[in-house]
Amino acid sequence: MSVDLSLALQYALPHRLLSWIVRGVTRWRFAIFKNALIRHIVRRYGVNMAESAISNIDDFEHFDAFFTRALKPGARQYDAPPEALISPCDGAISEIGQLDQDRLLQAKGMSYRLSDLLVDTAAAKALEGGHFATLYLSPKDYHRLHMPFAGKLHSAIHVPGRLFSVAPFAVEGIPNLFARNERLVCLLDTEFGPAALVMVGALLVSGIETPWGGWFVPPYGNTIARRSYDPAVELARGDELGRFHMGSTIIVITPPGAPAWLPQWQAGNPLQVGNRLA
Repeated sequence: MSVDLSLALQYALPHRLLSWIVRGVTRWRFAIFKNALIRHIVRRYGVNMAESAISNIDDFEHFDAFFTRALKPGARQYDAPPEALISPCDGAISEIGQLDQDRLLQAKGMSYRLSDLLVDTAAAKALEGGHFATLYLSPKDYHRLHMPFAGKLHSAIHVPGRLFSVAPFAVEGIPNLFARNERLVCLLDTEFGPAALVMVGALLVSGIETPWGGWFVPPYGNTIARRSYDPAVELARGDELGRFHMGSTIIVITPPGAPAWLPQWQAGNPLQVGNRLA
């Protein structure tokens, strides 16, 4: 299928309907079906089952349990010094760098506004000129997200929107994609100032769940919904932030003066939870 046709389909497909269907299919407990689907994904994408807390495919309740699987203790090492910022996920870098005032690079020659992504003008203003890292999780990756730094979460904003694919062809071809897709914006205070972590939904992503706030998606929203936490939710570096039920993207945004990204990290680089980013 050509890229142009794939992009055209992104606009035409019934995003939420397809995602609801996938939600049901991935929770089907029929053993022959779910085991065959898991084995297909393991073979096609080269999933490393040796590091999974459950290594026997037959033992997963359903496909979604496999997709959001936990890892064995010690499978990821946080060997960076305590003040370092670490990768919150397994995946690959889509883009990484410094904000141009209120703008983030989405792909070569294409940017979008931080204020549109966060839907919080004050939060966006405080982060202007800071740093961002857009990290893409593929089907083979571990799909739990972890805190890249310690912080106090004071607000979570569920922003309704489309569910475009976040695969590279879509990111390179759909303007303002991350600011158009359904997402969960997490606003935090850290020792280096305000920060934001944005969990972006995508086509066939049937849920965004957090251990501190439960499910945010679904329900797929039609209005922006904000939860404020007083006292704030305290999260240590490495704590689980949330998980994607099917794959997607997380965007890390830190303020001016925060530790700068290490120069070896470039778009396309693979990474794992715990790798030192800054």
